Amino acid sequence: MVPPDQLPPTADQIEAIARATIAGLPPEFRAHLGEIVLIVEDFADDETLDALGIEDPFDLSGLYHGRPVGEKSSMDSGASPDRIHLYRRAILDEWVDSGVGLTALVVLVTIHEIGHHFGLSDADMHALEASTER
Repeated sequence: MVPPDQLPPTADQIEAIARATIAGLPPEFRAHLGEIVLIVEDFADDETLDALGIEDPFDLSGLYHGRPVGEKSSMDSGASPDRIHLYRRAILDEWVDSGVGLTALVVLVTIHEIGHHFGLSDADMHALEASTER
């Protein structure tokens, strides 16, 4: 039997890190997250992967579903809540391959998907990350 401290992190453990990340955001950001739903699954489903043109499910560690804050209107009532999906197996694979700590990686993926909620593109986020690297 494998000791518990040697088992890969569970979806619940990854979700706890992501929720702590969200809770630690400055209040002015948290105020604009609304009723965003956080979902941790092992992999994205085939429909999602097909829609994004992704063949290998290990290539997608997170995804934002919804309309960015700046595009929302009062006509959106009745729409599904915005969702952030974190894909556990892809995150674990990146964790092993990159050598980045699990908490740091989950924080990075969570913040990246929150960035999409605020309307930032991948290019915007990469430029922001590059400008803050030391």
